Amino acid sequence: MLGASPTVLAAATPADTLVLADGIDDIVSLDPAEAFEFSGIDLLNNTYDSLVELDPLKPGELIPGLAESWSVSDDGLTFTFKMKSGITFASGNPVRAEDAAWSLQRVVKLNKTPAFILTQFGLTPENVDEMVKAEGDTLTIKIDKPFAPSMFYNCMTAVVASVVDKETAMANEVNGDFGYEWLKTNTAGTGAYVLRSYKPQDSYVLEARPGYWRGDAKLKRVFMRHVPEGSAQRLLLEKGDIDVARGLTPTDAQGLRGNADVTIDSDMEGYIYYIAANQKKDPLNNPKVLEAIRYLVDYQGMVDTVLKDQMIVQQGFLPRGYLGAITDTPYHLDVAKAKALLAEAGFPNGFETTLSVRNDPLRMEMAQAIQNTLGQGGIKVTLKPGAGAEVLGDYRARNHDLTLQSWGPDYPDPHTNASTFAWNPDNSDAAKRTGVLAWRTAWDAGPLTKMVDDAVQERDTEKRRAMYEEMQKIHRDTSAFVTMFQQIGVTARRNNVGNLYTGGTTDQVTYWYVTK
Repeated sequence: MLGASPTVLAAATPADTLVLADGIDDIVSLDPAEAFEFSGIDLLNNTYDSLVELDPLKPGELIPGLAESWSVSDDGLTFTFKMKSGITFASGNPVRAEDAAWSLQRVVKLNKTPAFILTQFGLTPENVDEMVKAEGDTLTIKIDKPFAPSMFYNCMTAVVASVVDKETAMANEVNGDFGYEWLKTNTAGTGAYVLRSYKPQDSYVLEARPGYWRGDAKLKRVFMRHVPEGSAQRLLLEKGDIDVARGLTPTDAQGLRGNADVTIDSDMEGYIYYIAANQKKDPLNNPKVLEAIRYLVDYQGMVDTVLKDQMIVQQGFLPRGYLGAITDTPYHLDVAKAKALLAEAGFPNGFETTLSVRNDPLRMEMAQAIQNTLGQGGIKVTLKPGAGAEVLGDYRARNHDLTLQSWGPDYPDPHTNASTFAWNPDNSDAAKRTGVLAWRTAWDAGPLTKMVDDAVQERDTEKRRAMYEEMQKIHRDTSAFVTMFQQIGVTARRNNVGNLYTGGTTDQVTYWYVTK
């Protein structure tokens, strides 16, 4: 037995601190204008707010955030937000419409990876000061063409649309960078928590700030430890050294189910796992080779074994729970069919390639299973493991062959995934659309780009649904992606931890409601 009595175990972590373990080596930056990885977004969801917010207690529901109300003009081109009064940043500075306007403007001007969430509305570094303006307590945003209004508001819930304390950021500006270097490792928001320390690939500490507009956080601190191994997380949880484990393997989760001191929570999440094949690389740009790869993945076999209780098979790019998601899964492991397709493509003896993968236990198990079944078809795969930021860097630079990746929606609207998996109006290297997955993998989306543009402007919900269903089927069968799984979030917590909301399919983790 690893622990002592439940009383001793429960006392191991401070009563006012939530101690978690997860893999956080994917964090590239903590600037809301740049952060685009799961761990960083989780942190920022608790340190910043936006004009429009999601309600953790009512999944998918939009609520007023730093804006008390909003409206759209009859032509659908001008959105107006009236700011709430009396809200302050962590610094004590009052939140102004000017801060909101500046925050959106700096995202567009810095043009980091998630900027496309805003620039898709026609905002550019050259026009954004005219398109996004503050006057008194009112913010106006002009866009270049009408979109479904709900889609625009959903985009305003994304972390990239967070309102940043202009005065604090500009006090730390260096060489006209809008405080970018400072904000990579500091926070300047209105959230329930403030970042007190951050050690890359090691830990971070959040500290509650009094007077949060949604109500003060129940716990004084959040301490996140970088522990990528599920077995190590399990041991720490059993000993009482942590309160929550967020990266358990199926074996570790199953092993904890008999522990009377621990509760296992499962929640369908929006993350989609997929393989992307670089279309600059022969023979990965051959349609028959791509089809063969689709038949060399043992989707159900992995779900029944290494991914048990953590994934479901999902072969459309929208997660289940989103408007227009499809649930049919026509691809399955069929080695004979794959070999025939490779022979038709001119590779009867297969070929060699590499598969880049983040070096964490679950993804490595997935990669090894894929390596094995591709090998059965004659495709010899060399695995290229690396830290999350390193693997993402290669992917964003179009330097990969095959890469095993996951994608989480940025806002609760189907356009969030359609606009990155199936939209790519400029496939040139010069476009540098690093936030667009189709661009990252050098895939020309062809007619799907127009389908995506048409669907996001359609105001009839049922017509929109049908449009997303159709484009997903085309994408599933013809793209450079092999979409495989949707994640089931498995979180293990000590029984004294309550009200931990992990976000489901539409949001990120919420710490300020947590009790111990």
